[in-house]
Amino acid sequence: MSDARAGFPDGLLAEFLAEDAGYFVRGDRLLEAGRSAWQDYEVWETTRFGRLFRLDGCFMTSERDEFHYHENLIHVAGIAHAGLRRALIIGGGDGGSAEELLKYPSVEKVVIAELDAKVVDIARRYFQAVHRGALDDPRVEIRIGDGMRYVHDEAPAAGERYDLIVLDLTDPVGPAEALYSEAFFAACRALLTEGGALSLHIGTPVFQPERVQALVQRLRRVFARVCPYFLHIPLYGSLWGMATAADGLDPAAIDGAEIDRRIGERAISLLQHYNGAVHCAQFALPNHLRDLLA
Repeated sequence: MSDARAGFPDGLLAEFLAEDAGYFVRGDRLLEAGRSAWQDYEVWETTRFGRLFRLDGCFMTSERDEFHYHENLIHVAGIAHAGLRRALIIGGGDGGSAEELLKYPSVEKVVIAELDAKVVDIARRYFQAVHRGALDDPRVEIRIGDGMRYVHDEAPAAGERYDLIVLDLTDPVGPAEALYSEAFFAACRALLTEGGALSLHIGTPVFQPERVQALVQRLRRVFARVCPYFLHIPLYGSLWGMATAADGLDPAAIDGAEIDRRIGERAISLLQHYNGAVHCAQFALPNHLRDLLA
């Protein structure tokens, strides 16, 4: 939500998740900090998470726990798809989402539309453990620029279509706010191939229930089938929501045995979090979340 170092001891990296609650990690050594054309950035060495990346005071990714976020952002929709070939990532300049997509032997092209070139630069120099070379894979095209413009104008003009569109973005405030709008979701829908899906994170239902509720409602006004799911992401300090949105694809309808069969059939390896049982469990909503998202 925001930086909150003021008033905290030196070396405590804090982030408010709400006006009255937040989360902190002790930073051992600041490796680099500055301001790009778009945002403040920091790279820290930490005991808990290894190297850690923050933007505008918000935790983005870390070496040791990125798999919680990236595996679930990609594979819940990806494994449900009949055969991913082309994917678009809006944001995602750290390369973690691209790395997960490249685990699919069928993937031919991944476009990363990243606003901030500094994010890619930081990832290349500090976060090999996150992208694992994906940023330089020949199947990956990095376009530095406005994701809004790419989805609304450039991709349609070029006749581009995608099996999976991933919104790997900062929270829906500031420059990213318009990328969570109903109009942008509709523009993404227009770029999907038949059977395609959108995947995104929607925030923490514990500290941001109104945001989670609003985003799911917004997606439902655009897509025929919206599947929210939840997991704990250590670096984000809370239960966290994600969702797939599509007109036909329904990841929640696939049982665990079939998910495991597809993982094996597609030879998707090096998964630290995601499997068939986890896939199904994440869609099981406690009653308070059923009520929130009804």
